[in-house]
Amino acid sequence: MTTRTEPRTGKVLWHFMMSLDGFIAAPGQDALGWLEGVSIRPGVVAEYADRIGAVLGGRKGWDAYPDSSAPYGGAMGGPTFILTHHPEDAKADQAGSGPGVTFLNCEVAEATRIALKAAGGKDLVVFSADIGRQLLEQGLLDELHLHIAPILLGDGTRLFDNPAGVPIQLERLTGDNLRASVDVTYRPVRPNEANPQRATDRE
Repeated sequence: MTTRTEPRTGKVLWHFMMSLDGFIAAPGQDALGWLEGVSIRPGVVAEYADRIGAVLGGRKGWDAYPDSSAPYGGAMGGPTFILTHHPEDAKADQAGSGPGVTFLNCEVAEATRIALKAAGGKDLVVFSADIGRQLLEQGLLDELHLHIAPILLGDGTRLFDNPAGVPIQLERLTGDNLRASVDVTYRPVRPNEANPQRATDRE
């Protein structure tokens, strides 16, 4: 007797590097420049590139960086989907190779269904604050993955901006206490300190 195995469905992840005060991009859609000098855990890019099968993003992010090969340094290799009300005037893909980009003009739930199917059983990563917020409110987001950078931007694009909205409770995916706060300890780097990583160099 043959047992039918259902195809694996990946998760919907909201994945961002975020400043300590909650911003994912500096003013003017500078999503990368503000991260200069910030180090990340070795192997983290390869780890995500291996598990991600497709990308779902928004129009503002695409217009700022119209390159479907950019996510995870080009190591992912899966398709990119951009949700926009005006696909006819969207910028062309600068990459010009690989799986490329598909522009979608539909409801966010339908866009997620299409992109998740294209992920081929792997996870779908969401690179948009607005899309992520809508998925969270509709109960379609599975996990939130954040890397908190030791920077206070003070302005820019917030990860979650929902004035007068209902607070969203979260649970940690690691540790014994799933509702525990996360303790972080920093100190300001003075302007005359050329190497802010000197503390880690001594460890």
